[in-house]
Amino acid sequence: MIHLVWGRGHAETSKASFDAALARAGVHQYNLRQLSSVIPAGPAIEHTGTAPDLGPAGNALDVVMARETSPPGTAASAGLAWTDREGPGIFYEVADTDPETVRDRLQTGIERGCAIREYDPATVERKVISAEPDPDRYTTAVVLATYGTSESLIE
Repeated sequence: MIHLVWGRGHAETSKASFDAALARAGVHQYNLRQLSSVIPAGPAIEHTGTAPDLGPAGNALDVVMARETSPPGTAASAGLAWTDREGPGIFYEVADTDPETVRDRLQTGIERGCAIREYDPATVERKVISAEPDPDRYTTAVVLATYGTSESLIE
């Protein structure tokens, strides 16, 4: 199963803002391993918003992630586009301060990725979220696709 999760966060530092957004997405207790965007054949993509229990804290979790962390007073937007497929597929991730820019770049990018792989771009889905700016704190928006459950980093 691939879970699609997302979150927004504000904090006094960029790292704390990112951590707050990960907490809202339910993945702040994992060591995230960022993947390159290929979707294996088979698993369904479930829009959960917040991740279910994917294993013990400290485990590694494989993800495709779009992330924007903006300075105080600036909005943040992030999005994923993916092929709705029966076989393998791809994710395409974009982040920016403007949601329309994210949508436009997602469309261009996923169309190009589909063309390279000879996938039908008419079967594309997308998720874009935006976080309103805070005048005094950093702002983060994240959208993640989590692959399966977490695994221990220590044998």
